[in-house]
Amino acid sequence: MNAEQAPISLRDPSLYANRELSQLDFNFRVLAQAQDASVPLLERLRYLCISCTNLDEFFEIRGGSVRHAIEFGGPPSADGLSPSTLLNRIHDRAAELVQAQYRCFYEELRPALAEEGIRLLQREQWTPEQTAWLRDYFRNEIMPVLSPLGLDPAHPFPKILNKSLNVVVLLEGKDAFGREGHMAIVRAPRSLPRIIRLPDADGDGDAFHDFVFLSSVLSAFVHELFPGMQVNGAYQFRVTRNSELIVDEEDVDNLALALRDELLGRGYLRAVRLEIAEQCPPDIVRTLLDNFELPANAVYKINGPVNLNRVVQVYDLVHRPDLKFRPFQPRLLRDLDAMFDTIRQGDVLLHHPFDAFAPVLELIKQASEDPNVLAIKQTLYRTGKDSPIVEHLIQAARNGKDVTVVVELRARFDEEANLGLADRLQDAGVQVVYGVVGYKTHAKMLLIVRREGRELRRYVHLGTGNYHSGTARAYTDFSLMTANPDIGNDVHLIFQQLSGLAAPLKLKHLLQSPFTLHSGVLERIGREAVHARAGKPARIVAKMNALNEPQVIRALYEASRAGVEIDLVVRGACTLLPGIEGVSDRIRVRSVVGRFLEHHRVWWFGNDGAPELYCSSADWLERNLLRRVETAFPILDPACAQRVHREGLLNYLADNQNAWALDADGSYHKIVPEDGEAPFSAQLSLLDGLYA
Repeated sequence: MNAEQAPISLRDPSLYANRELSQLDFNFRVLAQAQDASVPLLERLRYLCISCTNLDEFFEIRGGSVRHAIEFGGPPSADGLSPSTLLNRIHDRAAELVQAQYRCFYEELRPALAEEGIRLLQREQWTPEQTAWLRDYFRNEIMPVLSPLGLDPAHPFPKILNKSLNVVVLLEGKDAFGREGHMAIVRAPRSLPRIIRLPDADGDGDAFHDFVFLSSVLSAFVHELFPGMQVNGAYQFRVTRNSELIVDEEDVDNLALALRDELLGRGYLRAVRLEIAEQCPPDIVRTLLDNFELPANAVYKINGPVNLNRVVQVYDLVHRPDLKFRPFQPRLLRDLDAMFDTIRQGDVLLHHPFDAFAPVLELIKQASEDPNVLAIKQTLYRTGKDSPIVEHLIQAARNGKDVTVVVELRARFDEEANLGLADRLQDAGVQVVYGVVGYKTHAKMLLIVRREGRELRRYVHLGTGNYHSGTARAYTDFSLMTANPDIGNDVHLIFQQLSGLAAPLKLKHLLQSPFTLHSGVLERIGREAVHARAGKPARIVAKMNALNEPQVIRALYEASRAGVEIDLVVRGACTLLPGIEGVSDRIRVRSVVGRFLEHHRVWWFGNDGAPELYCSSADWLERNLLRRVETAFPILDPACAQRVHREGLLNYLADNQNAWALDADGSYHKIVPEDGEAPFSAQLSLLDGLYA
């Protein structure tokens, strides 16, 4: 009996890693960049802060979901873990990560920064002159905006904002009204800088940079807020709250108004984590846990500042190019002044950030000004503050063009910004559509309709990333600009569906979720399995941010058992387990973490010598394939397809500098060059020749 015939249930929970734990573990790979001595020092500091910020977002979204499942009796996860068991494992793994983060800061980065003249000072290191300056700073800049609150029946526990810095103070003695002191809360407003730069006492200009945390200053001088009383202890703490907005779209008349109402209370939703100074007495910790209605496994005792991620401000405050990545100049498309002519002559492929995002901006700008352009349609998920794209769309509407924009109001953590840009667009006469009830519009599409002689021609941009100039400099993504009439018609039909809520469409080239994308992926994986069983070469190479969709994973397992060779580059969470005998022997999974955030989604299917290659806005996740509006678009031009295959797939399979391999037990190990093998970094190879 061969492996394919063996009675193996591909629904067995032991064949799947846990989604939440897999996502949490990604932060260990980010933290490894902070521990890598070959990475410039200030960049290492930035990686540390990224891992801290990612952990915050993990608790705001995933941690909140698991606690919700416990309270309301949620089912076990795909790997068979009950919500309560999963929460305990999350706590243990997160506590391990937190310890590693602070160990990295205090034992590696802080000493190394001090050697470079960048000193992050603790209280015991302050000189008398620095102490005097900080006392004056506290009295003049900090104390005027503080409102300490003593706790008693008339002053119950105050509302604590999500991820805000706070200090719980233990007091002894009587206050001005003769009441015995016990405990007070001091909240640090968001207006106060979390990192304070000390003046240059030595007059050495940029030679030395001394910084202190706001939390240290508060702890040092908090007694000045309580004259006549004795401070017996001051302990910083921070609470993380569930930040997932829940709007019942079926039960609201106006999604924008409902989201505005929800945003007002986002900072005070259910608590999910408590970070507190490790020396805080147990009874005070218990008091805080009771107030926030949290169990004991929600507390994380911190040996250092609870807001360690705020040290990232040092990166911008210190001008030390020698301690940062070398700047580079992205390639700029030729003939930028005639975008329509360029695209009409042939498909244009851009690989960001190595290729500049400017051609995309220029295409929209020229469309807004061109008298022959009749209509512009675009999806916006994240755009960034003061987006030039929004300005171009507004100008296009003012120039009399028909402009339709699908704004996704539910883009996580960008809801408020998207509400604002929707208002601006509507005020300018742009037709704004909020997508489809129950389905986030995550597809990245731009359609321009232009009159050329007696015909109308459609110009299209499709991308794997957002229309955000900032992330285009930090994320790896592909952009396709084409005048292919069939692709143009597909995109036209999708826009018609989004605005007019038409029935499911028959598209010629594009795959679209929630209709054909999931089935299209399954069909292509199954096709490779058929080729393998027929003795033909069968191969799948795919790159994405995350993978957890059960049917896709089972199809990949089946394909592996049939003999298909499968290589997956999955940056973050992956619940597929490679290398399991008889199940996933032929599947290899790697994660690449480097200078840029790996973000493009690329899928290549061998197809018996007639390969198909797709780029997509979608990961192989349940939400992307089944509960969102997404697109996957083929790269039809042979030269462009070859470039995507080489730069976006093969390049990453050859990386032995920034790559991690996923093992059958769900753990990762760093890939290192084999004997005689030259070091190779996918991202550095793409940067070659671009350094300024």
